[in-house]
Amino acid sequence: MSGIIRELPTAARFERVGAHTHIRGLGLDEKGRAVKIKDGMVGQERAREAAGLVVKMIKEGKLAGRLIILAGPPGTGKTAIAVAIARELGLNVPFIEMSGAEVYSTERKKTEILMEAMRKCIGVEIHEMREIYEGEITKLELRTAPHPYNPYQRVVDSAKITLKTTEEERTLEVGEEIAVQLVQMGAREGTVIQIDAETGRVSVLGLSQESSLAKQYEVDTKAKVPRPQGKVRKEKEFVYYVTLADLDKLAARRRGGGLLFSLLLGAPEEKELSPEIRMEVDRQVKEMVDQGKAFLHPGVLFIDDAHLLDLECFSFISRAIESELAPIVILATNRGFARIRGTDVEAPLGFPPDLLDRAIIIGTETYDEESVREILKIRAVEEDVEIGEEALKKLTKIGAERSLRYAVQLLSIAAEHAKSSGRSKITSEDVDRVDYLFMDVSEAVQHLKKYEELMMKH
Repeated sequence: MSGIIRELPTAARFERVGAHTHIRGLGLDEKGRAVKIKDGMVGQERAREAAGLVVKMIKEGKLAGRLIILAGPPGTGKTAIAVAIARELGLNVPFIEMSGAEVYSTERKKTEILMEAMRKCIGVEIHEMREIYEGEITKLELRTAPHPYNPYQRVVDSAKITLKTTEEERTLEVGEEIAVQLVQMGAREGTVIQIDAETGRVSVLGLSQESSLAKQYEVDTKAKVPRPQGKVRKEKEFVYYVTLADLDKLAARRRGGGLLFSLLLGAPEEKELSPEIRMEVDRQVKEMVDQGKAFLHPGVLFIDDAHLLDLECFSFISRAIESELAPIVILATNRGFARIRGTDVEAPLGFPPDLLDRAIIIGTETYDEESVREILKIRAVEEDVEIGEEALKKLTKIGAERSLRYAVQLLSIAAEHAKSSGRSKITSEDVDRVDYLFMDVSEAVQHLKKYEELMMKH
């Protein structure tokens, strides 16, 4: 056969469209005023401006340990505002989203789940200065010795390596532990490495761009890095990003022996951490912050459908937000007056009055027809579908009079119906057809009442 070159399709990027993938931020101008349509947000100017002040205070570290409540009817953008807050805060600020139903587990206490979620929202930026040897390996000589239990086998005993930087070249004698790491990591001449002067830990950074090894292949998967600057032995700052929950788990493993202890002695791995472990972690973190070795990044815990929490959970949250190391907690609910779960007490939003006193409340309102239209246009762009003017008018009317969520769902279904009919653009006929095939909530209620006698009751 003659040689045939066939170009393979490139891997597609992740293109799954979610309910809030179009949101880029709160859509505020330089003065903190909400723009009608910006960053994927439409309408809700009052709520967005309030959220903008919250974001500003979070970034300045002035809102730690506060409780914020997003209250409004279903489909008015409460979750969208919480997602926009996360987008505004950036990558260094942890954002955890959960539902009120997630706290109920048969294996762990509700308060333990809430505590872990809160501690995942506290980021710790640790700065550490360490003495290291860093450079490109220009010469590597491995030495072997007879195996202690098998005289016919030889093992790596030590090594002699020459490291080169832009300023100097230095030869080092290293012991067995470091030599074994070099072999295991595949280090060879042309590789840029770091050796911790205190612990002996070896890190391979990649291939030196100046080495002949990096120029050997036109296509290679190994990372190419510039030859290090400065001296071979130097003091370098390392920055680590962890959360309090990560530090809790590390402390628990050190204290209990971790997985090895569980396997050897038959002890079950703890599902819940003791308060003493968390207190010790808090003490160490505060000490590092006072010494300037660490910085805290209080994040956001967003609990949707917060009316599903019970009195025990609300009491725990009230106490937890008073801690020095507490995140910003945002609760969202679409309830008016409702019973507090687990009690016969009715209260606003289904929350205890003492919790409401500690919170700042941001209200969301129903969208007007113009806002519904703009949201549908944004969703059409996000889902990469074309929609005609008449079809957009009908969907806008459905969204304004019945439900925005129902209109958004019909948009996707109408696009599929148009595609199956051989059209690339959604028409008013597509909207009419899918609206006839599917029901909104009010139509479903009427349908159930019509056949109530034929259906089972619980």
